[in-house]
Amino acid sequence: MINIRENEDLHVLNHSCAHLMAQAVKHLYPQAKFWVGPVIDEGFYYDMDLGDASIKEEDFEKIEKEMKKISKDGKRITRIELTKEEALEMFKDDEYKIDLINNMEDGNVITAYRQGDYTDLCRGPHVETVKEIKYFKLLKASGAYYKGDSKNKMLQRVYGVCFRSQEDLDKHLYEIEEAKKRDHRKLGKELGLFMLSDYGPGLPFWLPNGYVLRRELEDFWLRIHKKYGYVFVDTPIMLNRELWETSGHWDHYKDDMFVVEVEDGTYAIKPMNCPGAIQVYNNDLHSYKDLPMRIAELGHVHRYEASGALNGLFRVRGFTQDDAHILLREDQIGEEVSNIISLYDKIYSVFGLNYAIELSTRPEDNYIGNIETWDAAEEALKKACLATGHDFKINPGDGAFYGPKLDFKLRDSLNRIWQCGTIQLDMQLPGRFNCTYIDKNGEKVTPIMIHRACFGSLERFIGIITENYAGAFPTWLSPVQVKILPVNNQYHLEYAKKILSELDDLGIRVELDDREEKLGYRMREAQTKKIPYQLVIGDKEVEANALNVRKFGSNESNSMSVEDFEKMILLEIKNLK
Repeated sequence: MINIRENEDLHVLNHSCAHLMAQAVKHLYPQAKFWVGPVIDEGFYYDMDLGDASIKEEDFEKIEKEMKKISKDGKRITRIELTKEEALEMFKDDEYKIDLINNMEDGNVITAYRQGDYTDLCRGPHVETVKEIKYFKLLKASGAYYKGDSKNKMLQRVYGVCFRSQEDLDKHLYEIEEAKKRDHRKLGKELGLFMLSDYGPGLPFWLPNGYVLRRELEDFWLRIHKKYGYVFVDTPIMLNRELWETSGHWDHYKDDMFVVEVEDGTYAIKPMNCPGAIQVYNNDLHSYKDLPMRIAELGHVHRYEASGALNGLFRVRGFTQDDAHILLREDQIGEEVSNIISLYDKIYSVFGLNYAIELSTRPEDNYIGNIETWDAAEEALKKACLATGHDFKINPGDGAFYGPKLDFKLRDSLNRIWQCGTIQLDMQLPGRFNCTYIDKNGEKVTPIMIHRACFGSLERFIGIITENYAGAFPTWLSPVQVKILPVNNQYHLEYAKKILSELDDLGIRVELDDREEKLGYRMREAQTKKIPYQLVIGDKEVEANALNVRKFGSNESNSMSVEDFEKMILLEIKNLK
């Protein structure tokens, strides 16, 4: 799906449409007052105070009708420049606008935009006339606290989207409906992948099928990282507060950490794996010849997320980072970043995911280290990225508190963008923990550290690929790869069990459905479960020592020898197909 906020024309159009919606709401609900109406990736929303009234989805039709009426009227949208005093006078009866105005710096020009009988405080820009705003749709309504603070009043939030043509709008609405069908929470339940419990909000339970899927991803990750020279460790899930104070996490991250008081001090459940990896590095002495040292870990971390932000596997409180921390010399940065990008290319290509790279630079505040070190780190990442033939976009101020990073934005089958992989350059943390190596002159030198993750979070990545594949995982990854369906147990079950045993011995994940249900019912259920292969066993198959093979998504079936089927599926699994 197209990102509305990043498309300049659609950004302006959707912001203008937010004002059009607000004008229509004001006509229908004269008591309405408006807080903010920003453009978001999916379109726009407006937060409003309707007093005792509320807007539900069944009210959208009348609001859209009023919007179309205003649009046909064709009023121009004009920009008004105001002093702070003029703005306060213009919006004197609106406490929400007064709050916005009072929080603006003195001396700055304040702007408002007027269209017909509606004027709103706004920086703009807007389209020239409301006549341009024709193809829109209101999508959903929800509650939203004023300023996002649960102590404040609950406002009404209405979402919508707008395009330049009906064709583009229809395409977008189709993609929204397709995304709903692919919702990983829905598919996770249907396919038996994971569950959530009120006893642990944001802490997924992996069900049998999901556990298989997760282990396959982990095994794939381990195999490919071994080829790239990584060693694997497992560090404690809970460590003493002193460690987190040394790392800087306590000062910069403690509000997002789960803390435990025990008799020998304060401990924190780790929100990140890096301090543990540093302990591993410091366990031995190192020479410049030992570097780079690539320490990889499938580390289980926990971070406090507000309950309202939790979202299936996409936003959780406990998750597994496919983490690696690389200690290296400064002259190795370019080559190592190149190696990491090459690794990411191979991994993402397996899942058919393309990506773009963003360079996130030093935050304006709440960072550690000096600006000169940050500038050097950012320049090193730029050069390394360009040297691999990859372009990048600057994302100013979004670096980690300890260093700049390259973020990998994945694009899925619905054209949606996901933040997954990252490469973070850290010239701060090794020094804080007195990490050293002996250089060629026999002197102690502090190494540089790269933090990197490809999946980002195993949980989130599983959510992404579940939606990307619409639950129809490739054969190598599918929790159940083959379903065997005997037509009649009295005549075909014995042969079906023989095939079951053969495939199981080959390491193929296979199940036998010998329930006393109609064959059509069992076949439809196997389709619903999106199992890659169905093997129907009837008289012909028993007599010919053959198989009737149907692949998921196809209405056709093929007769194959057992040997040919085994060779075919094993080759698919080997080639990660």
